Order: sequence, then C-alpha cells, then structure tokens
Amino acid sequence: MNALAATNRNFKLASRLLGLDSKLEKSLLIPFREIKVMKCSTLKSTQQVECTIPKDDGALASFVGFTVQHDNAGGPMKGGIRYHPEVDPDEVNALAQLLTWKTVVANIPYGGAKGGIGCDPGQLSLSELKRLTRVFTQKIHDLIGVSTDVPAPDMGTNAQVGGLFEQTMAWILDEYTKFHGLFSAVVTGKPIGFGNVGSWAAQLISENGGKVIAVSGISGAIKNSKGIDIPSLLKHSVTNRGVKGFSGADPIDPNSILVEDCDVLNRAALGGVINRENANEIKAKFIVEAANYPTDPEAVEILSKKGVIIFPDIYANSGGVTVSYFKWVQNIQGFMWDEEKVNNELRTYMTNGFKDVKEMCRTHNCDMRMGAFTLGVN
Repeated sequence: MNALAATNRNFKLASRLLGLDSKLEKSLLIPFREIKVMKCSTLKSTQQVECTIPKDDGALASFVGFTVQHDNAGGPMKGGIRYHPEVDPDEVNALAQLLTWKTVVANIPYGGAKGGIGCDPGQLSLSELKRLTRVFTQKIHDLIGVSTDVPAPDMGTNAQVGGLFEQTMAWILDEYTKFHGLFSAVVTGKPIGFGNVGSWAAQLISENGGKVIAVSGISGAIKNSKGIDIPSLLKHSVTNRGVKGFSGADPIDPNSILVEDCDVLNRAALGGVINRENANEIKAKFIVEAANYPTDPEAVEILSKKGVIIFPDIYANSGGVTVSYFKWVQNIQGFMWDEEKVNNELRTYMTNGFKDVKEMCRTHNCDMRMGAFTLGVN
C-alpha cells in the first residue's frame, strides 16, 4: 500500500469514528492546490511548466517537481521540500495531508503542504543543486509566502559540503527575494547531522542515560551492543557525511536494524519500511514513527497483535513543524528566542498534544494512531 492509500485509509477510519458524512470526507481529502513542475515542450495547462537546468558539463538535465497545498483553514500552509529519487505525486499528496492533521494535533495555526523534486542530490554538484532549487523556486514563487505557504527543509534539501552547511532554504529565500523583496519568514530551516531527526533523537537519548545500540543513515548502518558513543558518532558523521567508517561500532546490513533486539525502534527517514514482510521479526516493544508513514497498515495489524505500542507519525514527529512555527514567529517579530525558551515551549506543546491524543483514545476506544487522526480531523 503506497503512502497516499495508507493515509486515506487512516483518514477514513477516523472519519467513521467521528461520524463524518461522505461530502465532508471528500472535501477534507481534496487538496487546495496541486502543482506539477516538469519539462514540457508544449504547455497543456498552467500546471505544467519547464524545469530544466544546465549541468556543470554543459549538458541539459530535466527533473520533475511537485507541490501540493492541502488545506489553509488553520493558517498558512507548511511543509518540507524533499529531494529524493522516489518523490512522486502520491507521496507528496500524502505528506501534505499528514501535515494538515499534524498541525492540528500540535495545536499550531498552520495547514498542510509539501513539495519535492524527483532527483538524487548525491549525484548532483553543489552548483547544480543550487540551479535546480532556483529554477524550482521561479516556478512556485507566486504560490509561497509568509501568510500563504512556508517551505521547510526535508530529506535531501540540506547537505554538508566542505565543513559548511549549505541550506537549500537559503537559495529559495534568495530567489524569492528577487520577485517579492526580502521576507525572511517565507522559509524556515536548519542544518542537519547524520540525519536531522535521527541524530537529535540519538543525542537526547544518550544525554538522558539511554543506550543506542544501532544507527543507520544514507551511508550505511552500524551496531555496538554495548552502546554507541553518540557524541563521537556525531563528530564523525559531520566530517565523513555519514556513519560509514565509524570505528566505535561494526557495520551491519541497513535492513537488519529494524529487527535488532531493543526496547524502542525509532524510524526517522523514509516511509513504508516496516511492512508485512518484516513486521513479525521486529523485537522492539515500542515504535516511534519519527518519519512520515514508516509503518504499512498491514504491519500495524501484525504489530498490534504482538502488543507493540506505536507512537504515530502525526504526533511523534510533530516537533519538527512545531519548532518551524516558532522560527516563523521569530522571523515575523524580528525577535529571537534562546534555546531554553524553544525547548520549554516545545515540551509544553508536545505534552499537551500527547494528553489530547490520549483523551481521544479514551473517547473513541481506539489506539494512538486513530486517537491522533480523530484529533486532527475533528
């Protein structure tokens, strides 16, 4: 089941629990706007435009990009822009819809959006990525804005090159400024380590006395049953652009990390990796869906029968969009918060969100996923 089918399935289950009629269901599912940015010799509609860049060797390369703006009832739409070979319309649509429900769960005044380009950023030079980002921005600049759609980084849109963090969001901001003047709040963003969500999760777990025994990233996976030295790994990943070659752990098959003997499995990258083929082998007692849609619905049923507790994506990773909201507020006000205030505010929002989800679980006698979806859809 692909991401859009799974997201629609969860929405419809929540809709039935809430007693929504079919007309309201349909209106909530249909995106506010869906744009496809592609190479096109003849324009057949305003939704198709040319997006071609010169590569460093002089050859022309074409890429397909997508932007879906799902809902703006709660405020400006918000979502990351992803650069990955598997980006497609269904994935972008699903992630935009998830952002809508997620912002409600987090109780922040946003709606859901998502963007992406089907490309492999690892195969493009820094200058090629910059050109691609600028061309993409030229095609969508009229659709984004401080009070319209506020992009953020996602997978593949932050890369560390030569010890300096080059942020895709800065290129978007600069290109947007050419058309509309300087509005720093039009994007939010931050640099990453071996994986933005995963690296921070590992660091915080380690700082609070937890033992991280295995880590995976785009360069590979590593394991140390006695516990990985996370501060050393973070330094290594910055220097080497990934976990590969870290001396404090042994390399393992990235697929095996899902079935390691552990208490908590934290999935923090691509979606759909936990499925019916591997669900029975998972030994973790808890799964934290730090990525969007990491667990296929069929796997959810298997894991539930095993008694595994799943913290669903639209709650578990809502801290990212919540802190993006904080950044947006600071940009608008021109007043920066210190780290302590950000952490305290985030803790308050996440704690309140958890309480709200559990209350919906009690009201509808359902698991945490349906508790979060009914909260988001209600």
